[in-house]
Amino acid sequence: MVSENPLLTPAPVAAPVRTEPRLTSLSHGGGCGCKIAPGVLSSILKGTTAMPIPKELLVGIETADDAAVYQLNDQQALIATTDFFMPIVDDPFDFGCIAATNAISDVYAMGGTPIMALALVGMPISVLSVETIGKILEGGASVCRAAGIPIAGGHTIDSVEPIYGLVALGLMHPGRVKRNASARVGDRLILGKPLGVGVLSAALKKDKLDAAGYAEMLRVTTQLNTPGPALAALDGVHAMTDVTGFALAGHALEMARGANCTVQLDWDKVPFLTGVRALAFAGCITGASARNWAAYGHEVSLPAGFSAIEQALLTDPQTSGGLLVSCAPETVAAVMAIFQRVGFVDAADIGEVAAFNGAAHLALR
Repeated sequence: MVSENPLLTPAPVAAPVRTEPRLTSLSHGGGCGCKIAPGVLSSILKGTTAMPIPKELLVGIETADDAAVYQLNDQQALIATTDFFMPIVDDPFDFGCIAATNAISDVYAMGGTPIMALALVGMPISVLSVETIGKILEGGASVCRAAGIPIAGGHTIDSVEPIYGLVALGLMHPGRVKRNASARVGDRLILGKPLGVGVLSAALKKDKLDAAGYAEMLRVTTQLNTPGPALAALDGVHAMTDVTGFALAGHALEMARGANCTVQLDWDKVPFLTGVRALAFAGCITGASARNWAAYGHEVSLPAGFSAIEQALLTDPQTSGGLLVSCAPETVAAVMAIFQRVGFVDAADIGEVAAFNGAAHLALR
């Protein structure tokens, strides 16, 4: 007879609980902050072999624009772009949402409408559970549904660090392509989203970001840049780009170099997410900010007394940042109305395009 004494009855063996590390602990750099520094990227691309450019390729790599554009016929041009990165947040669903929003943004930045996407997935299979990886993909799929496009395929690999993103394809009229290099002297500059995502991501890694700060970060990085096509339809809009890993300074410089002009920013008019400056003064600054400045700081003119913290904010890498629009002064009201109509409440007029002064392509005042 088997004893019923609980002291003699073997206790059931519990299944081992699998614990997973924070997603951000698996990445050496999160979001667009893990881009190759602009100076290094320039050196790499110099070694590439030039190929014949077909006349149908309306936009290629010449001015570091947001996407390639290939004319299909008199009425349609195909936009093709890709973007992927390592986790900027720990929640897998949120990571997927941010990465997908960021990838699709380049289609909107050219003035186009997305039509479909392909998923790019690299995951450390021995570290992350199938459930966690599934939530990342689910987050990306939810954003694609919001954009009205399918994920029509993709590619997966087993990688050391988690990587997720999309190939995004779009369509637009070839006559409405908005390049980053077609700004005109006298244009005003409108920024669609506030800055500071890099600072907030650094604070998150250091456990210094509160719930309100996280909600702000998520709000801005998952807001699709849907005003793009409507902005492209305005005759007074001359150039567009989106602000991502090279920061406001880097992408404004791309615009200025391409048009051989000087972009003048009114620094006190540039919008920032709540709490960003306090966190920056507390030391929550990304390494990418310093790498950005090292790459292009020689092209920037700063006002007297401009602090190192403000400089770090100027070069703060954005993930899924806002559209930067160069438009005629008489078109500013229409541009602002388009932004505000779809919930871009922080959109702001932050400067103007001037003739190149022979010294700096970007000047702050």
